[in-house]
Amino acid sequence: MDSALLVPLALALGAVVGGGAVVAVIGAARRGRMAAEVASTSVPDGVDQVIQVLESAGVVLDPSNNVVSASPRAVTLGLVWNRTLVHARLVELVDRARRAGEPITEELELSRGPLGDAALHLSVRAARLGSRYMLLLVEDRTESYRLDAVRRDFVANISHELKTPIGAIGLLGEALGHAADDPVQVRRFAEQLSKESARLASLTQEIIELSRLQAKDALLHPDVVELDQVVAAAIDQNRVLADSRRVALVGGGQKGLRVWGDEAMLITAVHNLVHNAVQYSPSPSRVGIGVTATDDVIEIAVTDQGIGIPEDELDRVFERFFRVDQARSRTTGGTGLGLSIVKHVVQNHGGDVRVWSQPGRGSTFTIRLPRVLEPAPTLTKARS
Repeated sequence: MDSALLVPLALALGAVVGGGAVVAVIGAARRGRMAAEVASTSVPDGVDQVIQVLESAGVVLDPSNNVVSASPRAVTLGLVWNRTLVHARLVELVDRARRAGEPITEELELSRGPLGDAALHLSVRAARLGSRYMLLLVEDRTESYRLDAVRRDFVANISHELKTPIGAIGLLGEALGHAADDPVQVRRFAEQLSKESARLASLTQEIIELSRLQAKDALLHPDVVELDQVVAAAIDQNRVLADSRRVALVGGGQKGLRVWGDEAMLITAVHNLVHNAVQYSPSPSRVGIGVTATDDVIEIAVTDQGIGIPEDELDRVFERFFRVDQARSRTTGGTGLGLSIVKHVVQNHGGDVRVWSQPGRGSTFTIRLPRVLEPAPTLTKARS
C-alpha cells in the first residue's frame, strides 16, 4: 500500500477510536449520575421544609415505599408509624400513581389507628416527586362527613332530653306560687328547683362537650401525656363523692407510661369512668383503677363491685343518653352522656374502650390507647 495513504488512514482510524472512547466516557458518566440519584436517600432541596410546615398531612416516600419525610399531621392522623404507611390502601394508591406516571386523587375511608373502629374520611392525592420519590397529600374531610349526622342526632336528642328538666322547672315554679304561704313547702320546692337547674346545666355542658368531640378533630395541639398525672387527677376529682358513699378508690399498675394526645380530654374520660363506678357501687365497696402496658398498647381499667350491666345492654352503654337504670339515673342526676364522651375521647386518640360486666358482681371498663415509645412523634427525613 502506498505510504502516502497510510497517514490519512491512521488519522481517520484514530479519530473513530477517540470519538468512541469519548462517547463511552460520557455515557458512563451519565449512568453514574443516574445511579447516584437512585441510590441517594435525600429528598430534593426544600421539599422537607415544606412538608414539615404543612397544616395538612404530607408524606414523601422512596421507591420501596419507606417514609423519608412526614408532616406532624400525618403522624397524628395515624397514617405513618415507624417510617411506614399504616394503611395498605394508601400504599396501593402510591403504587398505582407511580406506575401511571400521573397524579391520582381518591376519597378514602380509613381507620384512625391500629386500635378501635373510628373512621377517617380523607381526600388523598399521590404524585411523583422527581424521578425517584412519591408525594402523598392528605386532606381530612372527617368533620364535613360527620357534621350533618351530628346535627340531626343533636336536634333529635336534645329536644327529647331537655323536656324533662325544663318541664320540671316549670311545674316547680308554678307550685312555688301556690305554696307561697307555706315555708316548708317553699323550701322543699326550692330544693327540687335547684336540683333540676343543676341537672339542666350539667346536661347542657355535656352536650356541648360531646358535640365538640364529634364535630371536629379535638386534637389540634396534641402533646405527650403522662398517664400517672391523668389517673391521679381523675381519682382526686372523685374523692369527695367516693368518701361520702364510703367507696374506696384504689389506684395501681405500671408507672411512667405515656400516650400522645390531650391531657384534659383524657382526664375527663377517666374521670367519667370512675364517677360512674362510684355512683353505681354499693356502700361500702371499692373501685379499682389499674394501668398496664404491652409493647404497643396501654390499658386503663376501672373496676367496680356495683349492680352490673345486663348482657343484652352491653352494646348500647356508649350510646348518647342511654341509661342502664333510668330510675337510678334520675336519683344520681346522670345525663346518659358520660360514657359516650369517654368513647369519643378515646377514639380521637386512636384507641378504643371495652366493657365487661356481670349483673350483681360489677363491671370493668377498659380504655386502650397506642403507647408512646419515643419522646416526640414528628418524623424527620432519613439521610445517610
